[in-house]
Amino acid sequence: MDGSRQGITPRQGPDFGLDGDIPKYWFGGDPFKTRFFDAMSLLFPEGEKFFIACVRDYRDRIDDPDLQAQVKDFMYQEGQHGMVHTKFNNRLKAQGIAVDEVLRRQNEIMFGFFRKRFSAAYTLGQTAAAEHMTALMAHGFFGTDMFADADPRIRAMYAWHAVEEIEHKAVAYDVYEKVAKGGYWTRVLSMLQVSLTFPLHVFMIMSHMFKVDGVKNRFRLWVRGLWWLYGPGGLYPRLLPHFLTYFKPGFHPWKHGDMDIYRQWVRAYEARGGDAVAASDEVMARTLAAA
Repeated sequence: MDGSRQGITPRQGPDFGLDGDIPKYWFGGDPFKTRFFDAMSLLFPEGEKFFIACVRDYRDRIDDPDLQAQVKDFMYQEGQHGMVHTKFNNRLKAQGIAVDEVLRRQNEIMFGFFRKRFSAAYTLGQTAAAEHMTALMAHGFFGTDMFADADPRIRAMYAWHAVEEIEHKAVAYDVYEKVAKGGYWTRVLSMLQVSLTFPLHVFMIMSHMFKVDGVKNRFRLWVRGLWWLYGPGGLYPRLLPHFLTYFKPGFHPWKHGDMDIYRQWVRAYEARGGDAVAASDEVMARTLAAA
């Protein structure tokens, strides 16, 4: 894989028209697929705050000017992600989803439990682990036909987020390794914990969403949806080889991940004058034409 390092571009969060006429089930009319990504979006604003705080713990100890600049741009990008996903989450709140309560509980877990009871190195390890998971999803989902049936505005939001996750995917890891001097086992244990708790949290939010939606035959919906996620050829089995690279002693984020679709998006975004929706549509059109 061509995982060569890219620069981090501090873009202002685009206007995706999230207050427009977006269908409730914007992912091809599919409740499970839609609510899966809705639940992840709901977690992003508090998650981004947590990541920024965990990296900031070590900011004053960084003596490498390049890494200092990367941390600054990382914090800017994560802040923009939080702002855009907050706008997206306002749609969910209007649908009756208990957004504020979910975020309150998430804050209690992240800031009231982990950041109070665990070491700064461990919570930075959690951040590096979460960044690896978002980067591998960005590499794995972005540039496939998976989002072909998604509303173009939501698809564009996730494409933009994916691009920036790829750009800063090594920042937390480099701070963990070079500045915090975090060890291998802390890195592995924090990844195992995040790998279990993150999807569990997403599924709990989805369950709440299905109840609010009044979805019938929820058992059948879960069976079909979990097969889509974990069955042979499903989303996560396709990502498993990339996921497992994190457990190699010599792992580094820039050793892994295909960069071709990333570069296509950047070129399209610049050529379209910073129009993220048009850039996403162009990349999707190329992807479908090549399929």
